[in-house]
Amino acid sequence: MYEVIVEQTFAAAHALRNYHGSCERTHGHNFRVEITVVGGKVDQAGMLIDFLDLKRHMDKVVMRLDHTFLNEIEPFTTLSPSAENIAKHLYEELSKLTPVSRVRVWETNEMSAVYHE
Repeated sequence: MYEVIVEQTFAAAHALRNYHGSCERTHGHNFRVEITVVGGKVDQAGMLIDFLDLKRHMDKVVMRLDHTFLNEIEPFTTLSPSAENIAKHLYEELSKLTPVSRVRVWETNEMSAVYHE
């Protein structure tokens, strides 16, 4: 099996809903997003997917969140903008553009959440 992984960062603020602690207040992160595509075959150029194509799709989806207050962006107007929910949202949106195996979202260098089906 092959895996192709591309990363992107974005800065955003959020306030967690139904959470009791400091993260229920508005605060921000420099989020890091990792997109993984998995497959068993490469094309004639030896690629599972072109890094640039994956990056282009990623930019379309991830950059909608850059420098925003996530609580004002769908689906986070009602859904808590946790790292888990952000990962799922990005997975669903990216899957409309390209095959995606998993999405990892880091809030800090030490803490991340992954969504995959």
